Amino acid sequence: MSKTMEPNLHEPAAGTSRQGSSQNEWKHPSDHWMRGFILDNRASLGTLGVFIVMMAVFMIANPTVFTTWYLYSAVLTTLPVALFVVVPLVFVVTCGEIDLSFPATMGFASWVFALVVQAGYDPFLGIAAALVTGTLLGFLVGSLVVYGGLSSLIATLGMNFLLRGLIQIINEGRSTSLTSLADSWAYRIFSSQILGVPVQIFWAIAFVVLSALLYNRHRFGAQVKVVGDNPDSAQQMGIDVKRVRVKVFVFVGIGAAIAGTFSVMINFTWWPTAGDGYLLPVLASVFVGGTPTWGGIGTVAGGAIGAVTVSFIQTGVVAAGLSGFYVQFFNGLIIILSLLGHKWNQARYR
Repeated sequence: MSKTMEPNLHEPAAGTSRQGSSQNEWKHPSDHWMRGFILDNRASLGTLGVFIVMMAVFMIANPTVFTTWYLYSAVLTTLPVALFVVVPLVFVVTCGEIDLSFPATMGFASWVFALVVQAGYDPFLGIAAALVTGTLLGFLVGSLVVYGGLSSLIATLGMNFLLRGLIQIINEGRSTSLTSLADSWAYRIFSSQILGVPVQIFWAIAFVVLSALLYNRHRFGAQVKVVGDNPDSAQQMGIDVKRVRVKVFVFVGIGAAIAGTFSVMINFTWWPTAGDGYLLPVLASVFVGGTPTWGGIGTVAGGAIGAVTVSFIQTGVVAAGLSGFYVQFFNGLIIILSLLGHKWNQARYR
């Protein structure tokens, strides 16, 4: 048979065209940008859906309250304090650890800030001192867990009691008033208002955006996910697992220091119990946001939305005409429904 009679296996068969074959080629549903976006952000979008439904119910229950700006202004005043802690905790949980010492770190770092301001120094110096304190406490906690070989649950819980007890012993329950903050540039920059909007929410949004970029686009975020998913594989890939684990605790210490400082500037007073009320709401925000407990995966945006959801629960319940006794009930209800939704929405990898 002559060479011209041999079929060309690289050409499409007779009666077909390249255009037709390319049109009939199967594509994965995630190839479309919209479907890919939804699949990649299922946890965050699920949390956002829970928040929208919850706010719709509250608005129907009391439209007068939920259509006034004063309600949202009050929530936006204190919400940043939670956001500064929720976001770093996403890194810790993704790394396969947990940190229960952040409330005491908030109190201790804000105490250092209050001492510096009360001594007559510039509040910016107090902020720097608080950040250094939070960094050192985060490093101490991380070293106990990583190099001391202690369970993160037990070690951080013990540090929370130890630091809180130290604060109470030294101060004997006394608070510190810082009325001079109102005339400082630090207050104008970090805790004033712009057109009726609390300025601290803009700082919190910037913190969330930068943290999301660090989590999703930076090498450190990729290392955190790999370490949380499989530490042995991460070690074989050349990742310093211990250093990464310590870094996430340091990040929590920095976030807690920022949160404590903002809480003092909001209230013009430092309390020995500063940070105590944030333990359960912050942890709830992380898990409501779609970060699972088994490590390896998480979502910063979902954690931020979870913090917004939890922050509106108490205000919404009271504004809807129910007594404060219903707050804990609805807290638990929202958390359980959110976790069930995340369970159905995405597969469990471990």
